[in-house]
Amino acid sequence: MTERIYIFKRFERFWHWSQAALIIFLMVTALDLHGTMTVFGFADAVVYHRTAAWTLVGLWVFAIFWHLTTGEWRQYVPTMTNVTAMIRYYLSGILKNAPHPHRQTQLQKHNPLQRLAYLFILAVVSPLIWTTGWLLMFYGSLGDWGLGWLTLEWIAVGHTIGAFLMLIFLIAHVYLITAGATPTSHLKAMITGWEETH
Repeated sequence: MTERIYIFKRFERFWHWSQAALIIFLMVTALDLHGTMTVFGFADAVVYHRTAAWTLVGLWVFAIFWHLTTGEWRQYVPTMTNVTAMIRYYLSGILKNAPHPHRQTQLQKHNPLQRLAYLFILAVVSPLIWTTGWLLMFYGSLGDWGLGWLTLEWIAVGHTIGAFLMLIFLIAHVYLITAGATPTSHLKAMITGWEETH
């Protein structure tokens, strides 16, 4: 029997897709900046990369405000309950069509591994990307701030490491979209807000 649950509110869906588009665009412009490929050209890529980064900062400010005022921040509080069951499910249970160990509800949208993954993104990857990004953007002023000892190479390497960690998360995220009740139920939920569960 299939049940439909309204999981993702309109702002969550807007935030999710806007954030995804901006992050992918930042990755494309970064390839241009590194000379890996030419899409926009270096000069335009710099402008687009900065504009997208500041747009993402603005989106995050709204998202943080929304999560704090609605109480949705609780969805991201990590828990170790059922972590082992989730690991077993993703390693082998998913291949055997085993039942999903986490029942999604409006109050528990994310399973324990998702919560830990989002914590890693919020506590490690995002600060690494944002800090090194700002240091790169304002590199000419670092001496005035007492940070002249930071080399451009080390800042750029840190920024690139953060970007690759985000890319790994993005690839895993796209793969795990197929781990719902049906291969498209998670994707549909992030478009319509309604999740189909069995």
